[in-house]
Amino acid sequence: MTLRGWLLLLATCCATAADAAVFRGTVTHVTDGDTLWVRPASGGAPVEIRLLDLDAPEGCQRFGPQSKQALARRVLHEAVRVRSRGADEYDRALARVEHRGQDVGSWMVRSGHAWSATFRDKPGPYAKLERQARAERAGLWSVPGALEPRSFRKRFGRCQ
Repeated sequence: MTLRGWLLLLATCCATAADAAVFRGTVTHVTDGDTLWVRPASGGAPVEIRLLDLDAPEGCQRFGPQSKQALARRVLHEAVRVRSRGADEYDRALARVEHRGQDVGSWMVRSGHAWSATFRDKPGPYAKLERQARAERAGLWSVPGALEPRSFRKRFGRCQ
């Protein structure tokens, strides 16, 4: 790894540790299948959350609206527990969100509403759940030719 790579890794680790937080709140808005807003129970403005370890279809992508609707039906206006681990390049908190004791990300992937994220071609923590959803043709797996959001963005860009 280059010196620049090591410095970037070190900065990311330090930022992640410094920005880690656990809080309870209420979901006030669902942007898409992997992004939502949570108003902390302790008060203050809603926090934009990007769910960790998954990637949902883009809003303009096939199955994007269904993914957003599934997440909204599950958590909109509901109490949740957020465990954040830093922020992404869009200044969204990267977090796991629990609703009624269940990890929302695992539910999204298992229900076929999102892909398990991969890391340098290694399977993410939801890979087994994705395999189960694919085998059962759940959600986005019910139609052949599902295109990973990462590939969709490279090919067509982000939705406007």
